[in-house]
Amino acid sequence: MKSNPLTWKIDPQQILSPQGFLASAAAAGIKKAEDRLDVGLIFSSLPSIGAARFTTNVVQAAPITVCRKNLEDSGGEIRALIVNSGNANACTGEGGLQAARQMAEMAGSILGISPQQVFVSSTGVIGVPLPVDRIEKQAATLKAKLRPDGLDDVAKAIMTTDTVKKVCSAESNIGSAPVRISGMTKGAGMIHPRMATTLGFVLTDAMITRALLEDALGFACEKSYNRISVDGDTSTNDTLAIIANGASGTPLIDQKGEHYTHFLDGLTSVCQNLAQQIVRDGEGAGKFVEIVVQGAGTEAEATQIARSIANSPLVKTAIAGEDANWGRILCAAGYSGVKFDPNRVNIYIDELQVCRNGTGLAFDERAAKQILRQREIRIFLNINMGEATSTMWTCDLTKEYIHINADYRT
Repeated sequence: MKSNPLTWKIDPQQILSPQGFLASAAAAGIKKAEDRLDVGLIFSSLPSIGAARFTTNVVQAAPITVCRKNLEDSGGEIRALIVNSGNANACTGEGGLQAARQMAEMAGSILGISPQQVFVSSTGVIGVPLPVDRIEKQAATLKAKLRPDGLDDVAKAIMTTDTVKKVCSAESNIGSAPVRISGMTKGAGMIHPRMATTLGFVLTDAMITRALLEDALGFACEKSYNRISVDGDTSTNDTLAIIANGASGTPLIDQKGEHYTHFLDGLTSVCQNLAQQIVRDGEGAGKFVEIVVQGAGTEAEATQIARSIANSPLVKTAIAGEDANWGRILCAAGYSGVKFDPNRVNIYIDELQVCRNGTGLAFDERAAKQILRQREIRIFLNINMGEATSTMWTCDLTKEYIHINADYRT
């Protein structure tokens, strides 16, 4: 039996290179361990377009300033991406801007393209000058190592406090041509995106107009990265970027019809998978938590309530302590800023109802403890005020999170 061409085969274990992309990585000595990969380069060998979402933090790193300008100056014709870890190049003044520009110029020189066709990204410690000379010394290595299967090395190179690399690939057909959407991401702490992400890079060999690529990325971002929280911190460097080169030979997606909807499904699935991998690897986290809010008047209100619960330190520590303290959940919903009647709220922890009409039930504490011992937990809250639903993904908050972040810089 043939597979349905309008379904996506999702692989969260490996990153398969879409046609026409090459990648490489090198150890420039920016990370504390000098032999660790910390610079990555991705290149489309064919003309391509790009789109991106950036942090909404008022404090923005130098690479974001450079990326915004490059997108504008190139008219969206983005061919490459260069990224480093170990140093955020944030709060580094004019010197930081020059370093980011030098990274784009180096990549452009290696690849024979304009520096304006290069995305630049950095992650790591804030407020420390980026030793861009170390990156430039790796130019020959990065060029020599470019290959179709180099994306896995780039996924390793962008890791900071991550304990595992985070990748995902999707394969399907658009028209009669096979197409891929593949992505990588990093992040375990300082995670609370708002129309942005941590660092996430997605590549596709689908052919799509720039306007529709922008629309698709915005939708996928809102349904994925903007629905996760580890610690409530929105980074200075958050970037979600996509490059599309059309190398698959698929029909051009130039309107919001069947092909666009199918592409959007694949892109959203990849982004959601990557975003959830970040939460599962949250700094010090032991539990992955899905928060589902139903019965809101609008999806925005449901998301606002879910986000408030996901960010609550008291909810997160209760989960870490395996304490079914449902009052903290209702309390966090109550200060979300959304008006609702607390006397109509029902709360479940997985299948166990702990609150009915805003009042606690005499539930089985041992059963609740057993549920909360699981690695994956689902909190369900229905405010019974409408039909809208939203989902957020978060994790628990443990002592290990403090240990990791107490000495991150030193």
